Formats: sequence, C-alpha cells, structure tokens
Amino acid sequence: MKKITFILTMLISLTTYAQSPCSSGRYANDVFTNFTLTSDVIYGQNNTWSGANNQLKLDFYEPTGDTELARPLIIWVHGGSFIGGSKTDNDVKTWSESFAKKGYVCASIDYRLGFFPFDSANAVKAVVRAVQDLKGAIRYFYKDCQTANQYKVDTNHIFIGGSSAGAITALHVAYLNDPCEIADYLSASTMNTLGGLEGNSGNPGYSTKVHGVINGCGALARYSWLESGDIPLCSFHGTADGTVKYNRGVVNPGTPLMYLDGSRMLHERACAIGVENQFYTFPGAPHVPYLGNTAYMDTSIRFIRDFLVGQLACNETALQAANSPLQNAYLYPANYCDGTPVNEVCTSSGIAEEVNNIEIFPNPSTGMIYVNGGEIKFLTIQVIDLMGRIKFEQNHVVAQEFDLSHLQKGTYVLRMQTDNGVFISKTLMLH
Repeated sequence: MKKITFILTMLISLTTYAQSPCSSGRYANDVFTNFTLTSDVIYGQNNTWSGANNQLKLDFYEPTGDTELARPLIIWVHGGSFIGGSKTDNDVKTWSESFAKKGYVCASIDYRLGFFPFDSANAVKAVVRAVQDLKGAIRYFYKDCQTANQYKVDTNHIFIGGSSAGAITALHVAYLNDPCEIADYLSASTMNTLGGLEGNSGNPGYSTKVHGVINGCGALARYSWLESGDIPLCSFHGTADGTVKYNRGVVNPGTPLMYLDGSRMLHERACAIGVENQFYTFPGAPHVPYLGNTAYMDTSIRFIRDFLVGQLACNETALQAANSPLQNAYLYPANYCDGTPVNEVCTSSGIAEEVNNIEIFPNPSTGMIYVNGGEIKFLTIQVIDLMGRIKFEQNHVVAQEFDLSHLQKGTYVLRMQTDNGVFISKTLMLH
C-alpha cells in the first residue's frame, strides 16, 4: 500500500510539472492571501553537546486553502553562531511566510545548539550536529511522502537554505559528502562518536537528496568541496560582513571560531567548475543586512524567488518585472559567470588552473616546506592556525622554501595570494 501511494504521488507530480508550474502565476507571485502555520512538529531527536536528549522540532508553513498535491519544499535553517537563534527568527519566519503565499511549503527547523569550550574543534562539532539535524529533517519529509503524505511535498523539488550559521549548515549538507573531507578537522573516531555525516537525528533509511541550496551570508569550510555536478547554488552576501567574511576568513561573532570560504569564493569556484549558481552582492552591507531592513529583505525574497522559479523551469514574465532585483544589482549577468560587475572580477578558470599547478611538499612536514607554483608568483604567503591567527607571514615572496619549525605541531591553513589577486588555501600538517 505504501508503494502504491508513493507511485500515485509521483505520477501526480509528473502530471503537474508537465505544464509550466508558473503558468497561473504560482511560485513567481503571491497567489495566496494567507498561510497556515503548524508549529512544533517533532521531526527527530538527538543528544546535545552536553549529552542531554533533545527533541527536534520544526514549524510548517503552507498556503491556506491549497489543493495542490505535490508542492516544492524549502527547509530553512536559522542563524545564531551555533549557540543561539530559533526557528521563529525574523529572517527565516519572513521567508517562510512569503514563499508559502507564493505556493511553496516551508519548514523552519530548530537544531541542536551550543558547544564548550569555545574553540575551533568544538565549533566544527557544532556544525556537524547541525548538519545531522538538517539531514534528519530532509529524511522526515521523504518518509512522510512515502507514508502518510500529510504535507503534500514534491520530493523532486526540495531546497535547503538559511541565514548565517543556518546558511553554513545548508552549504555543508549540500557539499560536504565525503568523510575524508572532514578528516583534517575531526578524527574518524570523533566522527563515529558524533554519528558520522548522516547522524542519528531520526528517520533512518530515507533520502537526504536536495535540489538546490540558498546561502544567505554563509560560508563553506573549503570551496574545493564544491565539485562539478553538484546542486545549484543561490548566494547573497554583504561585502562589509565582519562576522562571516564575504571572501574568506575567520568566522567571528565575538569569539573567533573557524576559518571558512565565503560566498564570493564559492561563486568563483562554481564558475570554474560549471556549477549553476546565482550571486547577489550587497555593496558595503554588514552581516545579514536583511534583518530589520525592509528593503534588503524584499531584495532577498525577490532574488531567491528568481532562483527557485528557474529551478522549476518557469519562464514567466514575473522574472523580468520592473521591481526585480536583477535590474539594479551588482550581479553577474546571464549565467552569472561570464560578466564583470562593478565591484568584482570573475575568474572563470583561474582558480582551478592555479590550484592544480601549486605543489607543497613535504606535507605533512617536520618544519621545512617547499612551495612550487611554477610560473605563478605570490604576493603573500601566510600560515594560519585553526583559530584564524596568522602564525607566519611573508610578503613580496621571492624564496620558495620556508622554515616553519618554530610552529607547534598541528593542522594549519597555508594561504597564498597570487599576483593576479586570487587567494588559494591548502591544508598544511606539521608533526
């Protein structure tokens, strides 16, 4: 019976999307006057950092009076530096309400918060816990679709997104897919204790596949985790963000936590490897400028809307409306990788080419390292610890051999700036 229900749902979904899903204005415009909120739906449970059992809850938003049987889902993740915040925070709440009126269904989730001591290793564990919880929420909706089908979700169109720490979480769910990638941050035994990348937050055995990620002022540990063939990316970020850096740097909500690659770097990477992405820059804006600012919030909604209806294969005239953010934004035109906007330079192939040409050996090293960039010239080379502190720096680099024997044993980031302004980071191990 479950299999029959699932097959019928899939057939309905295919029939619905055989037509343009926006032919009646749905998904591109506010076609519903109201939304219906179901609060505190339990989607799973898991232990907190302190060992306490924690129920995981979400708020579910849907269009009031909707009769559609297969609806795109957006799962939103709030910010708060992994120590605070809530599923009712203004940004995720506003996005949920707005997109429910456009015909989507939205889930704003809570996830496990907190870590101590406040250092980089425990911050990484907090990210892993958030990733596990978001995956539990994704599985929850796949399970519902194949069983009770209470929420009428089209599992061919599930999107995840968030703000600040929530965007960091969504990006890592989207692009951290190999346990080996996180080995430089947490040992295999620590990851096993935590429950691995999939985690134990509920609904085991169901899919965690998603179809696009929305990044509001977030970052990824390494842009190289974004690989050819990965899901589409929609990012918006302020150039003066002092908390989660627009380019790359230490996440610093008051206490330096971890070193991450920001939205600009993810855009550059996506351009280089052909991943579909759209990038909106808020010139001179601080962290999460849409919080408490109606104009910025409205722009974020319209930009997300344009991204999503594109993923639904819509071509409605709403995309070219006079109030679209595409008219006045510092935005990459066309496919967002072949233009040069006012305040950016998009190097569509430079990053990949330069990263592949750089050799660092030996690595791991006992202190002496040799950096071979071939014909590439470096303006600056820095060695940065996982707290974001610069432990070694050399400008106007001439030598290729560097003595780091004065540094403590451990994991570092070797950050290099080439003479054409591209920043490249590689992990360096000293033992």
